[in-house]
Amino acid sequence: MPAKAAMTKDGGSTIWLAPALATPYPPAHMSQPPIFAFENLALQQGGGWLFQDIDLFIGARDRLALIGRNGAGKTTLMKLVAGTVEADKGNRVVVPGTNIVMLEQDPDVSAFDRLVDFAVHGVKGPPEYAVRAIADQLGINLDREAKTASGGEKRRAAICRALASEPDLLLLDEPTNHLDLAAIEWLEEWLTRYRGAFMVISHDRTFLTRLTRQTFWLDRGLLRRNEIGFGGYDAWTERVFAEDARNADRLDAKLKIEAHWLERGVTARRKRNQGRLAKLWEMRAARAAMIGPQGTAKLAAASDDSKTKTVISAQNVGKSFGDRTIIKDFTLRIQRGDRIGIVGANGTGKTTLIRMLTGETEPDTGSITLSPTLTGIVIDQQRKLLTPEKRVRDVLADGSDWIDVRGVRKHVQGYLKEFLFDPALIEARIGSLSGGEQSRILLAREFAREANLLVLDEPTNDLDLETLDLLQEVIADYDGTVLIVSHDRDFLDRTVNLTLGLDGSGHVDIIAGGYADWEEKRDKRDKPAVKKAEKTVSTEPAAAAPSAPKKVKLTYKDQRDYDLLPKRITEIDTEIAAAEQEMSNPDLYTQNPARFSELTTKTESLRAEKDAAEERWLELAMMVEDSLS
Repeated sequence: MPAKAAMTKDGGSTIWLAPALATPYPPAHMSQPPIFAFENLALQQGGGWLFQDIDLFIGARDRLALIGRNGAGKTTLMKLVAGTVEADKGNRVVVPGTNIVMLEQDPDVSAFDRLVDFAVHGVKGPPEYAVRAIADQLGINLDREAKTASGGEKRRAAICRALASEPDLLLLDEPTNHLDLAAIEWLEEWLTRYRGAFMVISHDRTFLTRLTRQTFWLDRGLLRRNEIGFGGYDAWTERVFAEDARNADRLDAKLKIEAHWLERGVTARRKRNQGRLAKLWEMRAARAAMIGPQGTAKLAAASDDSKTKTVISAQNVGKSFGDRTIIKDFTLRIQRGDRIGIVGANGTGKTTLIRMLTGETEPDTGSITLSPTLTGIVIDQQRKLLTPEKRVRDVLADGSDWIDVRGVRKHVQGYLKEFLFDPALIEARIGSLSGGEQSRILLAREFAREANLLVLDEPTNDLDLETLDLLQEVIADYDGTVLIVSHDRDFLDRTVNLTLGLDGSGHVDIIAGGYADWEEKRDKRDKPAVKKAEKTVSTEPAAAAPSAPKKVKLTYKDQRDYDLLPKRITEIDTEIAAAEQEMSNPDLYTQNPARFSELTTKTESLRAEKDAAEERWLELAMMVEDSLS
């Protein structure tokens, strides 16, 4: 098949090549030909270059994390790959027949009557039956009017469209934003089984760690690639930053050294956060000692000193809407300095609970008492203060050069630096900032205010990983009490000492610890029920249900695979992590290319074995389920 080219502006071109010709300059570390490549990519933005001389390759089974600070151009780079933005220079190379689908961060559904119309529109739109099948799994009604749909409903409709399109290369821009935990876990399972390639931008560390195998790091106009998943990203960047700092220290020019203040700050911040995590474990242990037996949701008798620390006291609280019970028999004393995470699927009552705890909504039964000295601020995703025409200086300090930060007077430019901004952005218009940068400005403004109760509603949306590290640090140093509603599992594990878990029945789990601790309790609570069901079914006479389908009986080999494969999958994960850790050494490829090649081949083989093992176990699990039904 001859190559076909379509010229774009400024001499750039998009080239479609037959599979045998689709590897013009494949990187040495790739074990299979790429299905997509961008050579010598360059894009201007404003008066300068956002990217220049970037080479990008994507293999047929790559699971790529695209990492970079807010404003680095991650979304723009993804749109260049998708073909919705044209490069100023460079060749875009795609294997013929490759279906590239992008899940955008903010899908526009305004032109459609119903969400299903958005999900199936276009010449290459997916069939409605396929879209609705995924919608059933995600729990969304696609017949909902598009104009009244929530952000989460729009995002789920976009996910239905993207996944039903059967992509060969799936581009995901913050896919977990506006999704609840159940939807995030479903998406993780789907991507685990997915046979194509994907590239994902996300702030969700748990999501990235579980799914990715390679990492693109976009940093100061450069794109670095490493054959490690996100789990090895921190160690990799630490080595790169350390080398950059050593190089900068060799230079006499102060300007060159100053260029690395951010990277040094990030490194120091991560080290400080390790100490803060140790303090968090101590807080969790202390909280666990105060909580009564599991299931009682009551605190042990408090001393007089403990009572003086209580800022919110809830006693036998209940709340219903019509016939539906949202909260029932909820009792808790929130102490000064507590960091509390509130988790649960959409519609389980998280917003109702937080409104009752802050005095905004009255309970139907029971009582909630707030300390008379309690003053709170709420940081949510509504950026009402961020008028596009305003300058950063106007938002932070009402046009002044100085800002009062919880009683301490600071220069605005110095305060900007604390929130990872270039001080020169002081005169920038809000409308020129990325979504993540706008969220960071909002955080900087609100954290400057005097308050002893901080309520964060999905604070991690649109933030990059460095900003999340910063937010973790600020929360740890905050003197007051913090209530956090979030679906970011890793962020909760790093910040909260108490988790309130809602399951939709009205019951609220009170767990000393983070999301992982709540998840562990749920798993333990569910296992006895499963065993009981198995016992009941096994003792039921076969003649009791003559019309039921014939039960499937596992062979000896099937049963052995069913029992042993989970352990083998865990072993494979450990082997892959060890190989990726060794491959994360930036000098390995140049110093020992044979070892690098050996590790690359080994990880590909292990991943193939893992894929086969997971598919085999899922097949057997379905057989077991059928035998119990």
